[in-house]
Amino acid sequence: MSISVVLFTCDLRLHDHPPLTAALEGTEQVVPLFVRDRAVDAAGFAAPNRLAFLADCLRDLDAGLRERGGRLVLRSGDLVDQVRKVAAEADADEVHMTSDVSAHAHRREERLRRALEAEGVRLHVHDTVTTAVAPGVVVPAGSDHFAVFTPYFRRWSQERLRDPVGAPRTVTVPEGVGSEPLPSRAGLSGLSEGLAAGGETEGRKRLAAWLRTGLAAYEDRHDDLAGDATSRLSPHLHFGTLSPVELVHRARRAAGPGAEAFVRQLAWRDFHRQVLAARPAAAAADYRTQHDRWRSERTADEDIEAWKVGRTGYPIVDAAMRQLRHEGWMHNRGRLLTASFLAKTLYVDWRIGARHFLDLLVDGDLANNQLNWQWMAGTGTDTRPNRVLNPVTQAKRYDPDGAYVRRWVPELAGLEGPAVHEPWRLRGLDRAALDYPDPIVELSQGLARFKRARGRY
Repeated sequence: MSISVVLFTCDLRLHDHPPLTAALEGTEQVVPLFVRDRAVDAAGFAAPNRLAFLADCLRDLDAGLRERGGRLVLRSGDLVDQVRKVAAEADADEVHMTSDVSAHAHRREERLRRALEAEGVRLHVHDTVTTAVAPGVVVPAGSDHFAVFTPYFRRWSQERLRDPVGAPRTVTVPEGVGSEPLPSRAGLSGLSEGLAAGGETEGRKRLAAWLRTGLAAYEDRHDDLAGDATSRLSPHLHFGTLSPVELVHRARRAAGPGAEAFVRQLAWRDFHRQVLAARPAAAAADYRTQHDRWRSERTADEDIEAWKVGRTGYPIVDAAMRQLRHEGWMHNRGRLLTASFLAKTLYVDWRIGARHFLDLLVDGDLANNQLNWQWMAGTGTDTRPNRVLNPVTQAKRYDPDGAYVRRWVPELAGLEGPAVHEPWRLRGLDRAALDYPDPIVELSQGLARFKRARGRY
């Protein structure tokens, strides 16, 4: 009897799962396996919010497998050692897994391939599981990746995507392969109070609602901070409880400007992955150096702390940072504003901000997080690396009535309309009544410092 191991990583679903489909087509039994990789924990990526969401995902995946006659096998430790052990226990002929783009993932895959080959077990690595178009498929002449999004998107849009595959009807798991107990968010501390639930079941419910009520208006409303009109599917894409291939197909079937704008955002995910796959060092080093001499945690500790807790004196920045702390998620426009403010207005090293985001974001994705931070810091793929977002101008444009600020900065709830974005303009008793700080830096001073640092004066 032929047996396969299906190694789940960042693809925690049953619908449109090519590794699982391939394993079930080629063998009679499969071992659905997830390994809690201690190397990931040691690298500092085991943030509480993501661990909670992961626990939800694993429990939901196990429940889905049990409905089909199977179960999830959970192990902890070195991933290569645990996969090798499970393959030996099951007497498996092959292992199927999804490709990934980080340097750690590449090294891990090669170690796993060598270890399995030494024991006569084949490793099959599948693309287009966590991307719609695999890294390296779309490349410009003379380079291994696109460094600018617009030409990449033109080529990406011309690619024919594979057809999604359905969830299996039955899954048969061999006897005798033991599993650790599934984790639960109940025992975790340090979670964001408003953290969303994880799992494929929840993801598919959210997707159905989004396609029905949100997609059509996405082009017009996606930057509306108070309207909360984005899909909020990023955590499900990060953990792979939803398939980007399926999302692109379903959005294109819906058609219209909203669908086109949403597909463009999915293409941005693939763009960042193809950059990181080609330049893995960009996870920590400048993709395009500007020779910055950033302020460090030692020299800018008070400013950094004010930014983290949402007490910078700029209400739109503080509202977004408080949303992050409360939900483990932040509106995309808020991410752009807060990153620009830290890296350019405060001139603090982008890696400090990226690390804080990874500590809290439930969708804390290495490619998207690091390369978006580099975009805003002007060290990444932005063709205008010295652009600076003015938080007041942006607030009046994307939160014109101040509803988003009043939601997250209750100290300012009594201020009406756009006046909430500039509380420092109040005088006398009106200003004294507010338990809210003055701006930690004048915008003109921050801009001047940044221009001097970049040699723009």
